Amino acid sequence: MLVVGLTGGIGMGKSSAAAHFREHGVPVFDADAYVHQLYEGEAVPLIKSAFPGTTRAGRVDRALLAKDVAGRPERLKALEEIVHPLVVQAEIDFLCDQEAAGAPIAVLEIPLLFETGAEARVDVTVAVSAPHHIQSERVLDRPGMTEHKFEALRGRQLGDADRRGRADYVLDSGTTLENMRTDLDGLIESLKLQQGSVMERLRPLRSS
Repeated sequence: MLVVGLTGGIGMGKSSAAAHFREHGVPVFDADAYVHQLYEGEAVPLIKSAFPGTTRAGRVDRALLAKDVAGRPERLKALEEIVHPLVVQAEIDFLCDQEAAGAPIAVLEIPLLFETGAEARVDVTVAVSAPHHIQSERVLDRPGMTEHKFEALRGRQLGDADRRGRADYVLDSGTTLENMRTDLDGLIESLKLQQGSVMERLRPLRSS
């Protein structure tokens, strides 16, 4: 099975690309969505202990947690040390399940793929990219988004030029998402011809 790492900065069109993979029958693991699940389940007692006052009604209050770690790199690192291993294990289990089901390709959708070293857990990487002014328009159009929040989010992410330089494939979403989907159709057909090897390393790490 070929494991694809899908990434892209905020507002680049990564979620649309992931949805298109799914439309082609390719299974996709959404790392961000899984973190949301953790904040309502497995990670709650761990975060409650490490970050007192950031949970409400048995779940993590994301606004309170964000306030706790804002401008405090050591606190953010402590949070990542709780959440990251849980996400990685879930990704590995997901991939093993998809391989067992006979999927030829599986996708890990990871916003901070290169920033967290997740490229070591995939065979190929795909970055979704758009010019800065288009990215800015898309993000600032979101409810509750401000320039300050946008820049803070971008500050945590690898620059687009660096991401493009490190990716095996780049999808341009700067014209229209429909054009990007057309390009992705061709990429998916190309990926189907490739053989992966990363599962040889990941398979033994599956949880019992």
